[in-house]
Amino acid sequence: MSIKVSDYVLQRLREWDVEHVFAYPGDGINGLLAAWGRAENKPVFVQARHEEMAAFEAVGYAKFSGRVGVCAATSGPGAIHLLNGLYDAKLDHVPVVAIVGQTNRSAMGGSYQQEVDLLSLYKDVAGAYCEMVTVPEQLPNVIDRAMRVARAQRTVTAVIIPADVQELDYSPPQHAFKMVPSSMGMASYAPIPGDDDIARAAEVLNAGEKVAILIGQGARSARAEVEQIADVLGAGVAKALLGKDALPDDLPYVTGSIGLLGTRPSYEMMQECDTLLVIGSSFPYTQFMPELDQARAVQIDIDPQMIGLRYPFEVNLVGDSAETLKRLLPRLTRKKHGKWRKKIEKDTARWWEVMERRAAVDADPINPEYVVHALDALLPPDVILAADSGSAANWYARHLRMRGSMRGSLSGTLATMGPGVPYVIGAKFAHPERPAIAIVGDGAMQMNGLAELITAAKYWQEWSNPQLIVAVLNNQDLNQVTWEMRAMSGAPQFLPSQSLPDIAYADFARSIGLDGVRVEKPGDVEGAWRQALAATRPFVLDFRTDPAVPPIPPHASLDQIEAAAASVLKGDSDRTGMIRQGLKAKVQEMLPGTRHRHPDGGDHE
Repeated sequence: MSIKVSDYVLQRLREWDVEHVFAYPGDGINGLLAAWGRAENKPVFVQARHEEMAAFEAVGYAKFSGRVGVCAATSGPGAIHLLNGLYDAKLDHVPVVAIVGQTNRSAMGGSYQQEVDLLSLYKDVAGAYCEMVTVPEQLPNVIDRAMRVARAQRTVTAVIIPADVQELDYSPPQHAFKMVPSSMGMASYAPIPGDDDIARAAEVLNAGEKVAILIGQGARSARAEVEQIADVLGAGVAKALLGKDALPDDLPYVTGSIGLLGTRPSYEMMQECDTLLVIGSSFPYTQFMPELDQARAVQIDIDPQMIGLRYPFEVNLVGDSAETLKRLLPRLTRKKHGKWRKKIEKDTARWWEVMERRAAVDADPINPEYVVHALDALLPPDVILAADSGSAANWYARHLRMRGSMRGSLSGTLATMGPGVPYVIGAKFAHPERPAIAIVGDGAMQMNGLAELITAAKYWQEWSNPQLIVAVLNNQDLNQVTWEMRAMSGAPQFLPSQSLPDIAYADFARSIGLDGVRVEKPGDVEGAWRQALAATRPFVLDFRTDPAVPPIPPHASLDQIEAAAASVLKGDSDRTGMIRQGLKAKVQEMLPGTRHRHPDGGDHE
């Protein structure tokens, strides 16, 4: 019995163990939609509200499952809409395959309706592998290579299938000239550096007295080895945001996040170290690393294209993190846990005390730091967390401590708005038994999250554990940009661009069969979190938070923060209800121990 190309595409995806395809329909993939009907919806067609959300859900699924995420869209606008989510995958090194429709071959080049040059459009985002199927015999090779390249290179690939090709009878490649047969599967592999390179790296690390380690998501599978090497070297460990869940935060030497959204102990450790080991990270901000002539440095990364970036590394090791560290450890000389390690642990413990005090600062009506800080102690041990871009990412980075098997992610490199809610939806399809929480700003919620709650409403009853919580930090302000304008330009809030309408997010959730509550008093915050965590359906928490709480960089001085905060008074003092002295007192309370310029001209705690 003959089958159509569209039937074969779905069959091959099933053979690759693809269980879900995040998608939105359109006539450019009508053939595939009909095939889904004949295949009894296997793999499962997950209907997003928008193609960009489908791509984000595929990214979230891939990030939290370790498998290839697959998304699909129609020709023209559907394929265009996928792009932002696909770039999120590409920049964060996440394996995603996009399957997109195209106009009939007979219409190509004729300026036909929805005709877009998809090969050119996808040339960058799917540069590792992008192919258009024009005859059935190109299959299964095209599907196999798209899956294999996405997985091997942790990147985006794309398969474009014209609408008329989807309807053709499938015929496999023959044992003939200019035919390309294919085979299934891809064995796992773990590249390792040569012995000479390992020895050179060991020499650098053994010579150091103040060793700092920076890890990213590439160290996630090497948790035990990172703990061992930190112990042997007496080192502290800072984490890039994509590596936030790579090592638990309850280890006393883990200094937390690094960078603009990072912690003070991470910043100071980098400023004072004499040796740096970077594992599985392409953290981009050189200014948060040691001075360029300060530290001898070693990098470990599985991708040779990412080696040697960001810092003048003395030894660059291309290899799997776990396997490389296993070979490096026997060559290292154990260091005494002396002043350096003790200082790191003391600074880190003090930082968490600072976070607690910052969360306790009064605000109008609720301090957003308190909202997130209150969640920390309540986190389920197997929770999956996502944060959206914006000031919400600051509080996620600084106030939530990863423990045990907790997972978390955000749009690390693209830093796009809007993936928070679709990320946790994708996570729920990857792990329907685990609770998932998204922390998003009201800007991101209005941009993407509200509509995607409808997707959660459509599917939540299929999940074995219905816990999905969306916490909205509702401050009626595009807050991160507002504070960037203040800090970088000394400009007050520009209301036409920054002010957001107040939306009843919890009411909307309830209107579509979910649950939710608005929280307007600090005393109600913890109870609201407990209510959401006990809910038997997805839950939206609408926290009314204060836009005047600054997302403070770890290296900022009190003078810098006062200058930024004082700019509030230039145009929007009616919204903050603060006077300059109140701002100064607030900032001082939020930054105990931060060095600043005293009127006598000296640096003081």
